Amino acid sequence: MSYGVDMSKWWAKETKNGGTSVIVKMENPNYSLVEIESPYSPLRPLDKDRGKNAKQFTWVLMLRAHRAAGCLAWFGNGLWSLLGTIKKRLIFRQGVTMENDKSSKGKLLFRVILGVLITTLAFLCFELVAHYNGWHYFQNHNLYIPQSVEIEGWFHEVYVGWVGFRAGFIAPWIQSLSNFCVVLFLIQSLDRLVLCLGCFWIKLRKIKPRFEGDPFESNDAEIPGCNYPMVLVQIPMCNEREVYETSISAVCQLDWPKDRILIQVLDDSDDESIQWLIKNEVSKWNQKGVNIIYRHRVVRTGYKAGNLKSAMNCDYVKDYEFVAIFDADFQPNPDFLKLTVPHFKDNPNLGLVQARWSFVNKDENLLTRLQNVNLCFHFEVEQQVNGMFLNFFGFNGTAGVWRIKALEDSGGWLERTTVEDMDIAVRAHLNGWKFIYLNDVRVICEVPESYEAYRKQQHRWHSGPMQLFRLCLPAIITSKISFWKKSNLILLFFLLRKLILPFYSFTLFCIILPLTMFVPEAELPIWVICYIPIFMSFLNVLPSPGSFPFIVPYLLFENTMSVTKFNAMISGLFQLGSSYEWIVTKKAGRSSETDLFALEERETKAMAQTQLTRGASDSGLFELNKLKEQQEYTPKPVKKKMNKIYRKELTLAFLLLTASLRSLLSAQGVHFYFLLFQGITFLLVGLDLIGEQMS
Repeated sequence: MSYGVDMSKWWAKETKNGGTSVIVKMENPNYSLVEIESPYSPLRPLDKDRGKNAKQFTWVLMLRAHRAAGCLAWFGNGLWSLLGTIKKRLIFRQGVTMENDKSSKGKLLFRVILGVLITTLAFLCFELVAHYNGWHYFQNHNLYIPQSVEIEGWFHEVYVGWVGFRAGFIAPWIQSLSNFCVVLFLIQSLDRLVLCLGCFWIKLRKIKPRFEGDPFESNDAEIPGCNYPMVLVQIPMCNEREVYETSISAVCQLDWPKDRILIQVLDDSDDESIQWLIKNEVSKWNQKGVNIIYRHRVVRTGYKAGNLKSAMNCDYVKDYEFVAIFDADFQPNPDFLKLTVPHFKDNPNLGLVQARWSFVNKDENLLTRLQNVNLCFHFEVEQQVNGMFLNFFGFNGTAGVWRIKALEDSGGWLERTTVEDMDIAVRAHLNGWKFIYLNDVRVICEVPESYEAYRKQQHRWHSGPMQLFRLCLPAIITSKISFWKKSNLILLFFLLRKLILPFYSFTLFCIILPLTMFVPEAELPIWVICYIPIFMSFLNVLPSPGSFPFIVPYLLFENTMSVTKFNAMISGLFQLGSSYEWIVTKKAGRSSETDLFALEERETKAMAQTQLTRGASDSGLFELNKLKEQQEYTPKPVKKKMNKIYRKELTLAFLLLTASLRSLLSAQGVHFYFLLFQGITFLLVGLDLIGEQMS
C-alpha cells in the first residue's frame, strides 16, 4: 500500500522543533492506529516497555505468591484435618469399629508387623542418640569401625558392637532377600511389558474376532427366528436389594426371539422381604410375555457355584445349547446376545465368549478411579492378549456366554473354591476348549465404593486362585495339553500373576525397604524404588488415559493393597480359615443417565397399562400384600455410617513413617519421600479415609 503525499520535508521540519506525533489511519482493516514518533522516540517506548515489564513482573510474583499461599493453606488444612481425624478415631474411638480379623494368619501377620514396628522405634531412638553424639559410621560405602582406643564409654561400645553385628550378620540376609525380590520384580515387570507390546500389536493390526452378517437369519417369513439357538440366561443373586430391578429389567430386554430364550433368576436371598420384591419383579415381566422364572434354593450351600449348579440340574436345561451369566449388578445392552452367540457358529471347539466390563460409578470417588485403572488394564491388556494369542484366560464369572456342552465336559460347577469362574475355565482349558474375548462388547456394572467392600472382594479374588492352584496342580501336570500350555498355566497364570506379584510387592516395599533404613549396609537401588515402579504404573494407566493424573496415588495405593493380597494369598495357599469365606460385595445400585431415562420410560408405560395386582395370581397377590403390610408395620432401622480401623495398615503406616525419619539421618532423599508418602497412604487407608462408608 502506498500514499501520494511526500512526508520527508515536513518530517525534517518537525524534527527541528523537537518532534510532533502524527497519527496515520491505515486502510487495511488488519492494522490498528500506528503512532510515529521523532527520531529520538526509540528511547521512549523502551522506558515505557520497561515500566510495563516491571508491572507485569510484579503481578506475576504476586500471582505466584498467592498460589503458594493457597497451596500452603490447603496443605495445612489437610494436615490439620488428618490430625483431627487421628485424634477422633484412634484416641477417642468416635464413630469407628475395629477390624474383626477372624483368621489366625491375619492375627499372626499383624503381630509380626507390630513386632517389627516396636523394634524399629527402639532402633530409631538408638540411632538418634548416636547421631547426636557424632558417631556416623555409615555415611559412605566403606564402613568404618572405630578402634578400642576411640570408644567413648559403654554406650558407644554397645553401638559399635551393634554396627559390626548388623554389617556382618543381618545385612547379608536382608540383601539376599532383597536381591531375590528384585529379580521377581523384574520378571513380573517383563511379563507386563510383553503383555503391553502384545496389546499394541493387536491395536496396530486391528485384530479382533469377527463374524459376517447374521449367521442365524432365516428365509422363512412365518418363523423368522427358527435358526436361532436356544439360550439360557442366568442371574444369580443374594440379598441384592439395590440392584435386582435394573439387572432383571436389562436382561428381559435382550434382543432375541422370545421362544428361544429362558431367563432364570437364581435368588439365594435369606431375607424374605427381598425374596418377595424379586418375585414381584419377575411376575411383572412374566405378565409382559417374557419367558422368565424365579428359583430359590432351600439349602443354600456352595455360594454362587452351588446356586449355578442347582440351576443347571433342571430337566429343561437339556433343551438349551448356550448359557449366559450376569451378576445382579450387570446390565447388558439389548444386542448382547447377537454380538456374542454368533461366534459359536461353525466353531465347535469354542467354549466361552467373554465380554468386557464397563463401570457406571468409576468417577464416584478416588477408590473407584483407582479400581478402574486396574480393571481397564486387566480387560484391555491381559484378557485381550491372552484371548487372542493363547485362546485362554480366566473367566470373569459374569458377562459371558458358555457352550453348555463345554460346562458338562469339564465337570460342571464345583463348590471347592470361592473362584468357581476360574475353576471352570481352567478345567475347560485342560479339556481342549477355546475361549474368545470381545473387547468391543461392554456390559455396565458397579465397582465397590467403600474400602471395606473392596478389601473383602480382593481377599476373595486372591485367596481363591491359590487354593485352586493347590487343587489343580496334579490335573495340570497329568493333562494331555501341550508342554507350553502347561508352562503358561503353572508359571505365568498361577505363580507369576497370582503368587509372586503380592509376595514381592509386600515384602520388598513394605518390609525390606523400611529395614534397609535401619540396616544401611543392605542397599536397595533407587531404580527399584522409583524408576521401574513409575514406568510400570504408566503402562497400567495407558488403557484408561483419563486416569493419568492419578498415577502417583495409584502406585502408592497398589503397594498399600499388597498387605491384603499377601494375606489372602497365604490363606489360600495353606488353606487357612478365611480362604473359603464368601461375602457378597455391597453395591450402591447406581445407574447411568441412559439407564435412568430408560427406567423412566418403562415406568411411564407401566402406568398406562393395567396394574399388576389385578392380573397377578392369588399367591402373588397374597405375597405382595403381605410385603406391603410388613413394610408398613416394621419400623425402619436407623442407618448409621461407621468407619473401620484396620490394624495392619495402621501399624505399617507407623513403621514406614518411622523409617522415613531414619532416612533423614542418612540423607537419602528419594527414600525419604517414598517412605513418607507411602506411610501417609497406609495411614489414610488404615483410618478408612478412602472411598465411601457403607451403612
